[in-house]
Amino acid sequence: MTDIEARGKTADTGAAATSHENGPSPEPSASSFPQALTPLAAAALLAACGGGGDGAAEGPPPTGVVDFPTTGFSNPAAASDADAARFLQQAQFSSTTAEITELRGMTYAQWLSNQFVRYQGTTGWNWLEARGYGAVDTNSYFFNHYPADFMIWSQLLSGPDMMRKRVALALSEFFVSSLASAEFTWRAHAYASWWDMLMRNAFGNYRQLLEDVTLHPAMGYFLNTKGNQKENTSTGRVPDENYAREVMQLFTIGVYELNLDGTVKTSGGVPVESYTQADVSGLARVFTGYDFDTSDGVRHTPIGQSYTIESRAFAAKRMSLNANRHSSLEARFLGTTVPANTPGATAMRMAMDTLFNHPNVGPFFARQMIQRLVTSNPSPAYVARVAARFNDNGSGVRGDLKAVWVAILLDDEARGQATLGSTTFGKLREPMLRFIQWGRTFGVNSAAGSWKIFEQNNAATQLGQSPLRSPSVFNFFRPGYVPPGTALSPSGATAPEFQLVNESTVGGYLNFMQGVIERGINCPEPGVPQAAWTNYSYDVQANYARELALVADARALVNHVCLVLAAGQVSDASRATMVAALEATPVTTASTDVVKRRRVWAAILMVMACPEYLIQK
Repeated sequence: MTDIEARGKTADTGAAATSHENGPSPEPSASSFPQALTPLAAAALLAACGGGGDGAAEGPPPTGVVDFPTTGFSNPAAASDADAARFLQQAQFSSTTAEITELRGMTYAQWLSNQFVRYQGTTGWNWLEARGYGAVDTNSYFFNHYPADFMIWSQLLSGPDMMRKRVALALSEFFVSSLASAEFTWRAHAYASWWDMLMRNAFGNYRQLLEDVTLHPAMGYFLNTKGNQKENTSTGRVPDENYAREVMQLFTIGVYELNLDGTVKTSGGVPVESYTQADVSGLARVFTGYDFDTSDGVRHTPIGQSYTIESRAFAAKRMSLNANRHSSLEARFLGTTVPANTPGATAMRMAMDTLFNHPNVGPFFARQMIQRLVTSNPSPAYVARVAARFNDNGSGVRGDLKAVWVAILLDDEARGQATLGSTTFGKLREPMLRFIQWGRTFGVNSAAGSWKIFEQNNAATQLGQSPLRSPSVFNFFRPGYVPPGTALSPSGATAPEFQLVNESTVGGYLNFMQGVIERGINCPEPGVPQAAWTNYSYDVQANYARELALVADARALVNHVCLVLAAGQVSDASRATMVAALEATPVTTASTDVVKRRRVWAAILMVMACPEYLIQK
């Protein structure tokens, strides 16, 4: 895919948060890592060495197993703990020993069926409300971003429905709307509602998801549908084209026409474009007349202020249509004609149906979801198989996302042993996913229940990435990115996450994780909801009880950490290096707690810095 960033809107990233908890630590030497085994591992090693509102009811989960067809898949169940861990690390955030044991007691399809019906826990909106962020007081939560950061980290690091959350996070990197540039009232609630919408649709249908994305207030503000008005010949005003362009370019069909396997169609050796400027202009007329729904008429006066603000209700509702601001002109796009004077709701439905039924959508969406969950450079055959399931779930239904996730996760390329030895299969784990995996694997908890983890976008001192805070509509990285100057370059193999990799991000990640693994997250005033930049304490911390039980046996400890973090995909040579490093400082059952914990911390950090962990297969 060509570089298309110049063709769309780039959001303002805002000021990066300052790290309060992580001081510098020495980088591991190149000799502490094993020799690279694959091009992806080589690229990782090169980088490491300095190269290159609505709330659902809440209650207990349902019991029982729902049957799900497995036709066409060669690996119905995990044959080993490593197989189980590999599947879990693709399907959710972690693979603890308990999660591995649960999975090994059933087939993959049975496990997936359980996730599809498993009860959804506390919503992001309800979490904000429970923490008091709906108050109109001197803390001005309605003008702040940080409640949404606390909300999303709480969602990702704790609670049930892990697969649903993993999929919702992947969807947030496809349908991008960024909190970083949100400058409207009740922005935190809008992004809690945005997250809840992705969660609600994660196992639903793409057609519904597309419409909900289009009419959501967070997206309306981000890509200018909010307040978009019809043409005015006397002033020269024309409908804003931002959303019309991006919904085609990024959310549905892409820039070029595609075959079912995701390869680009050509004519005379030239890629065939999937839409024209005329399509953009025509479609833009459909997206006129929409704005935040403040029809409740409620206004609040913040304490000590003379101005008023609207109620937060709009943040959980679809944008409303003002017919007087909607274009009445004929709209033509992608072979569809919306006649003049068509009601706005009807025009919207026609537009959504046209986009949804375009033949590009299946392969365009399938390839990027495979990239997010399984491998950066999927084979055309893999893409075609998943796209076919998007087009027809086996019962004549198009856009069934459950069928898409099953096709991605149970495909022979995802489950078979052959790809474990491939030099091109796999993906670089995103920094925020490594952090979430650490938290989920080692039972991280906020003692105060406040989860005061701020944005982590600072590349020098943090992760260089934070959920719902993409720097632009193009996500944190482009799906067609090929790392220059690596073993991947000659073949043009894509590895999107490597767009985040440079000397700063590598050092920042290692230093950040060293501090977090040892001490946790240093939070200001954990007992109160407001930011309150005083009285820091390590409120968010992990529980290493299982690891401490293995601490006297360095080899057993390393093997355990390699399993739960890397699905056992760390070579014997790398493990031997780690064991030798740990055994340089003797530890026995009689050793002090600090000595034992230092060994556990070192084992986890070494695995999380290892190229064989960084590349997930």
